[in-house]
This record gives sequence, structure tokens and C-alpha cells, in this order.
Amino acid sequence: MLRISIPEQLSKQFKVVATQVLQPNSPRRFAILEACLIGLVSGLAAFFLREGAGWLGSWRMYGSLYGPLPTWVFLPAVGLIGGFTTGFLVERFAPETTGSGVPQVKAALSGIPISLDLRVAISKLLGTMFTMGSGLTLGRQGPTVQIGAALAAWIGRWVPTSPNYRRQIVACGAAAGLAAGFNAPIAGVLFVVEDLLHDISGLTLGPAIIASFIGAVVSRILEGRNPDFETHSAALLQRYSEQSFLQLGEIPFYIILGITAGLLGTLFSRGIVSSLKFSRRTFRLGLPVRMALAGFLCGLIVSFLPMEFRNNAGLREVILRGDIVWTTIALAFVAHFALTTIAASSSAPGGLFAPSLVLGAALGKLIGIWEFNLVGLEPSTTFAYAGMGAFFCAVSRTPITAVVIVFEITQDFNLVLQLMICSIVAYFVSDKIDKQSLYDRLLQLSGIELKEDDLERQAWKQLKARDVMQRQVETLSVHQTLLEVRQEFSRSQHRGFPVVEDGKLVGIVTQKDLSNASKQNLPEETPLSKFMTAKPITIAPEETLSQVVYLLAKYKPSRLPVVEGRHLVGIITRSDIIKAELGLISGEDTQVGLHPEPSYIVYQTRAPQLGKGRMLVSLYNPTTAPALLEIAAAIARERNYEIECLNVITIPRHRSPSETSVKLTKSRRLMRQAEQMGRAWGIPIHTQVRVTHDIAQAILETTKERHIDLILMGWQGKSSTTDRVFGNVVDVIIRQVGSEVILVKWPHVVDPFNTKRKLRLHSLSGWQRWLVPIRDDPKDSVAVQLLPALMQLSHQPEIRLLKVMSKAITTPEKRVWEDTSDELSSLLNANVRMTAVTSDFVPEAVIDFAYREHCDVVVLGASREGMLKQVIQGNIPEAIARNCDCTVILVRPAIGQATE
Repeated sequence: MLRISIPEQLSKQFKVVATQVLQPNSPRRFAILEACLIGLVSGLAAFFLREGAGWLGSWRMYGSLYGPLPTWVFLPAVGLIGGFTTGFLVERFAPETTGSGVPQVKAALSGIPISLDLRVAISKLLGTMFTMGSGLTLGRQGPTVQIGAALAAWIGRWVPTSPNYRRQIVACGAAAGLAAGFNAPIAGVLFVVEDLLHDISGLTLGPAIIASFIGAVVSRILEGRNPDFETHSAALLQRYSEQSFLQLGEIPFYIILGITAGLLGTLFSRGIVSSLKFSRRTFRLGLPVRMALAGFLCGLIVSFLPMEFRNNAGLREVILRGDIVWTTIALAFVAHFALTTIAASSSAPGGLFAPSLVLGAALGKLIGIWEFNLVGLEPSTTFAYAGMGAFFCAVSRTPITAVVIVFEITQDFNLVLQLMICSIVAYFVSDKIDKQSLYDRLLQLSGIELKEDDLERQAWKQLKARDVMQRQVETLSVHQTLLEVRQEFSRSQHRGFPVVEDGKLVGIVTQKDLSNASKQNLPEETPLSKFMTAKPITIAPEETLSQVVYLLAKYKPSRLPVVEGRHLVGIITRSDIIKAELGLISGEDTQVGLHPEPSYIVYQTRAPQLGKGRMLVSLYNPTTAPALLEIAAAIARERNYEIECLNVITIPRHRSPSETSVKLTKSRRLMRQAEQMGRAWGIPIHTQVRVTHDIAQAILETTKERHIDLILMGWQGKSSTTDRVFGNVVDVIIRQVGSEVILVKWPHVVDPFNTKRKLRLHSLSGWQRWLVPIRDDPKDSVAVQLLPALMQLSHQPEIRLLKVMSKAITTPEKRVWEDTSDELSSLLNANVRMTAVTSDFVPEAVIDFAYREHCDVVVLGASREGMLKQVIQGNIPEAIARNCDCTVILVRPAIGQATE
């Protein structure tokens, strides 16, 4: 068997990076010293976590065997008491330490403001220790990732540094935590690169390798052996190694193993997410009660299983043994699957890495036994190890890490080919079924949606060179002299000019070329062709902005000519790219080419202009139109507004809106329905139908032409493209319209397989319970300012003002809130109460409160920036609206008006 020593494997890289410490004034010197410290404390933390959880687990096992109480009483009691105590401590001191911890680190590395400090590290360590000691079937390796990241963030605060550097330090801590948890330094680095950071720059990779290496070494030295999966004696390991060589007849069974692991791994991920949703929305219990209930159920189930099942580490030993019947393995898989799902549904601090490896080992063992019964080859533990990698990959969607982590655990190079086959197949199967990993879905459940590409990267993919280039280009002739070129540079602020001959690009001249000409003492009459840069780097008009950025970064030109063939058609500078990116992010038009034709009005009616303002209502869906108009009428009555109803008909871009015939039957019917409702309410209603290439453009044109003060429109509750926050139309409106914008998201009924979405509309008179999240003074909230109009829709309304806080409310604050509630109750003629909840995740807290209090409507106010900064700090309004099963009204005030 080929054994590879991990310290020897990394020693070369370690020496190369470590020599920089001795170099004076090295930019990486402090980073490497800091990485060494991070690796040291992460290794110590992983050791203490293992020892503490092991001691508590041993006490629990001893009590179940020799205690005065029967096993079926003792184990559930320990789970109940331990779960409640752990949940109370976590909820009281560090709510952000619930769950695995990997999603929190992933969000923090993506720029989401999530607490990572010494308090989080200690709370996570103790919480995981008590969780495992209580008997909940969760692991410790996921928590070590958050513990390492939190310790690194704490250490990184000692010296003020840039945000990017702090992000890299947190990544080092995460790598060191995983490396110390599994004694797998290579896997620690790969997991950070593959799943968390997506960055392999030198400044990131070097310290991460150092931190992982030291974390694994410290953990191994303190434990005195390889603690994880140390299951075999030397003789047994030698026998298994002889069986681990891949045989041709085994390949189909490894492929089947990969497919099965992909299917069941996806089912495992969805089961955990579904159980979390069910636990939060059905039981609506606090964390201590949820953990106590999960601990009680896990203890009760385990008490009736074989004794080996009472210790998770012992269960791994049982599965990896060669002398075990398939029925016991199948029972282990089913029981561990169910127990992990129950434990994870409570949001207990504990990881999912170890359970996925145990499930993979059991699955692989079953496939190996099946192969033996069909083909007759001697059953091998290799199938169990390959299953571990495949199941881990299906859950985490990190195929490279899955292969390396099992390889480092076994240190058997003969397993790599089998691991690669199973992991890759499992990855493709799971990715085909569900594009998102378990950790991404857990983040979505908390109201955080991470996207692979942020808006800037999407800008690079969407925009072409022709969209951002300057078409009016100042050029020089190849026949001009050095003197004339100097004069051109002195008259212009440009740092370079393209050089043309007969309209064709032949070169480019920059200030650097002029400097070189001066150093060479060239005569003033020297022709430009003698000192210009010939054959410059160019780009075609159809190339993407990402290719433009790549060329500018690689060759460092000050400007990039755009050519068709050899003809110069434009030029791009670095400032053009910055303007293009900022324009796309802010919603402004950046294209300098052809623009879409204006929309064309094909039908309109006018009512008396009696209002003090005008509200635009975008009507498209006949099902939601009456309810949307009823909301508009309530606002119009309260503010004395007129209503402008707009219906948009879209046509292909190759057709002209003014020359294309369209069918108006449905649109006219919708507009007449709006007019009838307006006459019944006594509100002036104008209508118009526009033909356009783009819905957002038609709304913008109407807003400008009709002097709109407020826009009211529906929203489906999901983005139509990956680069949009709310969707193509709504994003543009929020970014570009200066008037007030109100979005209404209606609740949907979704079937269990998410294949259909159906609107669930109730009578607006049934809106009784209103929830209004606030941030500061309720009187300054745009959502609260809208309530006087909305209260006309409700009989005997109950309003709950909710404030999500990071710490408990003080007595003086409580008195102020009571006075504010009384004042608003009189103003709105409704029952108004203010409530505070403690949480670091605002969307999750609001959604849970809405479910628990059976709210009919949630009214949210936010600024334009707050509604669109989902990449930087999480789009809270969108996350709440998308995950609530009640009606949600989003209010973006007029630009310049006071906001939340």
C-alpha cells in the first residue's frame, strides 16, 4: 500500500512560503505569521471540542449501561435536558451559532454582515460539545469551520487592515478549522477554495496552506493519533489495501454507487431543509424547546436500537468492519438518516459533514455486498470509502474536496480512482436534480441568497465592447512627425492615440512612446511610424466586457482599440468600463448604440383631473387587477390622488411599436373594468394601453409624460433572471423612478414538488392582522406612513410593529414603545402593539413572527439602496417577500424622502 505522509507532502510548499517570513519588508510576512497563529488556535479549539464531546459522550454511554434508570428512560431524559440547556445558552448568548456553521462562514466571506468573533467561537465550541453530548446525531467538523473562522476574525481585528485582507484571514481560519477537524490539511484548503472563497490568489492560498498545515499538525500531536476513522489494525488495513485496486468488473457498480449517492444525498439535503421549515412553521417553538424535543426523540429512538448505535463514532467502526450483515448496515443507514434529519430540524449547533460520511459508508457497503452477491468478487471496504466521498459530494457539491478528504483520512492512494468515479457521478446526478447545495438552501431559509455572479460580473458577461466603446475617436496619421505628435498630446488630455492609415488601424502611440523617443534623441521630423507601437492589442465589437477587462489586466494598455477587420470603429478606456459597470448596477442606460423605439399608445381614456397627485397602476393579470385597484383606491382616497391605469403589450424588437397591429380585446376589457370600479368609488381613473419592446421602458415613459407621483404594481415574488434582484421590470423601476413605488406580492399555493405556483387571493376585507417591521422611530417609517390609507381595507385591524434587535430591549425603551403604540392606536383607530425579538437574521425573524402570529399582510419600507444591495448585505425586503406565505407590500419612498 502506498502511504503518503501529510507533513512530508506539504513540507515543500510550507518551506517556500515560510522563507518569506525571513525576508525583510516582505508584504506577506505578517500574513504568514498571522496564519501560523490562526492554525495554532484552530488546532487547539478542535482538540478541546473533540475531548469535551468525547467525555460527555462517554458519560452518556456509561449512564445508559450502568445507571439506575432504564436505557429507554435515561437516553431520552439526557437528550431532553441537554437539548433544552444547550438551546437556551445558544439562544441567549450567540444565536448565530445555530446549525452547521458552514453557511454562516460562506455568507460572511460573501460580504454578508454576520458576527464572527471570540464570543461566537467559544459559544459554538461549547454548544457543539453539549449537542453531541446530549445524543443528537450531528458532527463536529462543520462547527470547527465556523470556530476557526471566528477565531481568525477575532485575531484579524488586532491590527487594522483592509476588508479584502480580513476576508482572506477568515478563509484561513475556516481552512484551519476543517483541517484540524478531519486532520486533512489539503482538504481544508480545497474546501475553502472550492466552496467558500472561490479565490486562489497567492495572498489567499499561501496563508491558507500554512494555517491548515499547522491546524492539522497541532490537532494530531495533541490527540496522539489519527482520531477520525482510525478503525483498523495494521493487518486489517493491509488486507483492505490489497482489495482496493480497481478491477474492470467493478466499474459499473461504482457508477451505480455514484448515482445512488447523488439521489439519496439530494434527498438528504431536501429532507433537512424541509424538516427545518416544518419545525419552524408548524411548531413555532423557540430554540430550547426545539432542541429539547429533538434530543428526546433521538434518545428514545436510539434506546431501542443496537448498542453500537448509541455512539456515532462507534457506528462508523461498525459499518467499516468487514464482518457485518447487510440488514444491520441498512438499519444503520435508515436510522442515521432519520436521526440526523431530526437533529438538524432543531437548528442545534452541529455539523453535517460527519453524518454524510457515515451515510455514504453505509450506502457504499451495501453496494459492495450487492456486487459480491452478483459477481462473486470478494467484498471490499473500498466501496464504503468511495460511498463516503460520493455522499459527501452530493451534499456539499465539492467533488475535489470529497476525493481529497477521504484520501487524507485513509492515506491510501489506490482509492483515488474509485473516489473520483463515484464523486463525479454523484455530483452530476445531484446537480441535475437540484442546482443548489445544502448550505445554499440553508442560507436561503435564513433570508440570504448567494449568487455565483454578482451584478458587476453579470455586467461583464452582458455588455459587449460595442456597448461601452467611444465611437468618436481622435486619431493620428501615420505620416505625422514627432513634433506634430507632441503638439497633439499638449492640446489633449488623452494619454494615447490610435494611429491610422487610410482608415485602417496600424498602431497606437502613448506618452510612454513619446518618452522613449526623447530618450533616443530622435529628430523632431521623425515620422510617427518610427516610434509608435505597431500591431497593438485590439478587440472586436462583439467581444464581451469580461474579455475587455482580461486584456486590459494582462497587457496593461491605457486604451483598447475596437476594430472590425482592420477598420477602427471605437476605443475603450478603463474609465469607460467603470462607467459601464456603475451604469448597469444603478440601472442607467450605458449603451451608445441603437436604443429601443419609444412605446406607442393604442388606446386611452381620460377622466376629470381633480386630484392633487397621480398614481400609476400597472395592470397585467386580470386575476389580481381588482385587488390591486382596491388598494390603489384606498391610497387615492386618503391622498386625493387620480389613478392612471396602464396595460402594456410587448412585441418583438424587430417590429416597430407604431406600425405593429395588436389585439386589444383583453386589454380593453381590463381597462373598462377599472373605469367601472373608479366610477363606483368616485375616483378619477385614466386608462391607456401601450405597445412596446420593453415593459419597464413603457412604465418609465408613462411616468414622465403623466407626471406620476406614485407607482403601484404587483410582483410575482421571484426574480426572472439571475442578475436581477426583483426581476427585469421591477429592478429598473426601483432604480430609475424618482417617485414613490409600492410593490404587492400575493401569496401562492405551491405543491410539494414545486412544479406549480398558483395565486391564493383572499378578500381584502379579510386583512385583519398587519405586521410592520421597523428599524428606528416608527413615525419615520414609510411603511407606517402608508397605514392610514391601508386601514380603509380592514375591519377592526390589529397592527404589530416588529423590531428585530441584536440584544434584549431595555426598560426605558419599553416605556417609549408603549407611548408610541398608544399614539399610533389613536391615529389609526386600530389596535397597535410594538414587539421586539432578538436575532441576527432579520428576514428569518420577520418570517417566523408572521407565521407564528398568523399575519395576513406584511408591510415593508426600504430605500432604493436597501432593496437592491443583495450582494453586499443581503436583500432583506426581497427575502421576506419571497418566503412569506401571506401578502407582502413593499414600499420604496420617493427619492429624497425620509426612509427606514
